[in-house]
Amino acid sequence: MNLAAIQQACSSDKAASLATTEKLVREAVANGANLVVLQELHATLYFCQTEDTDVFELAEPIPGPTSERLSSLANELGVVLVGSIFERRMNGVYHNTAVVFESDGSLAGMYRKMHIPDDPGFYEKFYFTPGDAEFNDGRSGFTPIETSVGKLGVLVCWDQWYPEAARLMALAGAEILIYPTAIGWDVTDDPDEQARQLEAWVTVQRGHAVANNLPVVAPNRVGTEPDPSRQSDGIRFWGNSFVCGPQGEFLARADESSECILSVTIDRTRSESVRRIWPYLRDRRIDAYSDILKRVRD
Repeated sequence: MNLAAIQQACSSDKAASLATTEKLVREAVANGANLVVLQELHATLYFCQTEDTDVFELAEPIPGPTSERLSSLANELGVVLVGSIFERRMNGVYHNTAVVFESDGSLAGMYRKMHIPDDPGFYEKFYFTPGDAEFNDGRSGFTPIETSVGKLGVLVCWDQWYPEAARLMALAGAEILIYPTAIGWDVTDDPDEQARQLEAWVTVQRGHAVANNLPVVAPNRVGTEPDPSRQSDGIRFWGNSFVCGPQGEFLARADESSECILSVTIDRTRSESVRRIWPYLRDRRIDAYSDILKRVRD
């Protein structure tokens, strides 16, 4: 699997953001990628810094203009493409949705973000309905998406802090965990706090790789985006997109400010060999975990 993860800055002009995305995807494919992963909400600025009903005008149905453009690009280039869309599912129901297009442009599947944050500067609960825990056909919301390059365990950003999501994807046969992301610093945080936050973000995802013996790819955005309400100094997105292997080893890592492409060849047989010597899934005590379904053990 020749993988490329795209790290880019975004614009208030959706056409400009998508033009940058397309340019970088074309470059990645020219360099041999057969799977390209884009960051979270790559067509727009990260609009969740404030709560504003006018922002719902950015949402699109699937299929819609952005999904059709990504579909056409995947078909033209013959690449499996993971994109991100602010989805209008119906009037009043909106999702933060990852879309996966097969190399012929067909929609291989979608994943609607399950864990939705509501923190200063990240007011996502105002905009996004959580993804369904179960699809109408009975499949779990944590179901890998089948593609010509393998089973993709696609999750989104805030999901990356939850080991349960990674585990459920792994148990369903995911061959790689994918986390399109939009995360950054409050620019007023001191450097030590910024360093702790960044290392926590990297470490928890490397932990998912280790615990599930799976590669992880996490593309993030770069650039400082102002707070439209001017109540804060905005967010400086910290980049540091990375790909790691099934023992958490870095295969590629970006810096905190550059638009770039991380190109990596993933050995799809390596997870199997690692699981033979580190058989975590074999030794799980599923008979002893019933309390995990409780909110609190009080």
